[in-house]
Amino acid sequence: MKFNRVSGDPAAIPCRDAATIMWLRSTSATGLEVLMLRRNLQSDFVGGAYVFPGGAVDPEDAMVGTDSRVHGRSDSECSMKLGLAAGGSAFWVAAIRESFEEAGLLAARHATGESLSFSDPDTAATFVEDRKKVDVGSLSMAELCAAHDLSLELDRIHYFSRWITPLGAPRRYDTRFFVGLAPESQEPLHDDHEVIANEWVTPTEALARHEAGDFDLVFPTVRSLESLCRFDNAEDVLSHARRIDQVEAVIPVIEDSPHGVRILLPGDRVFDAATSRPILD
Repeated sequence: MKFNRVSGDPAAIPCRDAATIMWLRSTSATGLEVLMLRRNLQSDFVGGAYVFPGGAVDPEDAMVGTDSRVHGRSDSECSMKLGLAAGGSAFWVAAIRESFEEAGLLAARHATGESLSFSDPDTAATFVEDRKKVDVGSLSMAELCAAHDLSLELDRIHYFSRWITPLGAPRRYDTRFFVGLAPESQEPLHDDHEVIANEWVTPTEALARHEAGDFDLVFPTVRSLESLCRFDNAEDVLSHARRIDQVEAVIPVIEDSPHGVRILLPGDRVFDAATSRPILD
């Protein structure tokens, strides 16, 4: 993947809040799998790369996160997890909203406590149309939840890691990574706009294909997949995430060298910024 450093003062590039969700499942054949989406080849941001559902936190996400249309976590609890004074639930809501927009998965439950299912074809068709409206902004998540008497399942997903785009990048994000068990009775459905494909893949397979050059990944995605390789199944990942008390922000450093632009982490390997692969020499 090509990396272009921004000209001028790199510190002038604003750093936007963002949220990403690693949806997990376990299968008898392969064990732990994670859902990955391939971004549109024409996208001006990591075009063609395989990513997890996610994007920038919108102002409306904060409003949804503090009203009655959320379940399982209060804003104060979310904020404490993230080390914020308030507004932390917006990151959980953003992760769920972006997942719905990009992958068609909606972590929500009915007033009865039953999780939302798309097993009924009519229900699935209704939410396909609603998803399009949410994506273009003609329907808000609050309106969607009110129309179907739903609450977003904030307790389905757990805070896992935090990555901040290094100085020098043309776009910068302060991204909170979450993990969660994928909603049952819902099948991923990419939007064919921002995302052109989706697949369930084991972390090991994703990294092997990346090394072979046919599965484009950006640096934080590589490191996130490496973290998942430690676990045998989805429940092990979630159990680990539930026990995390504090998440330290990871801020890579970009360095120019005779070999090109490199990404460095303190006390860690050096990575080629063009490929996200380790430099061994």
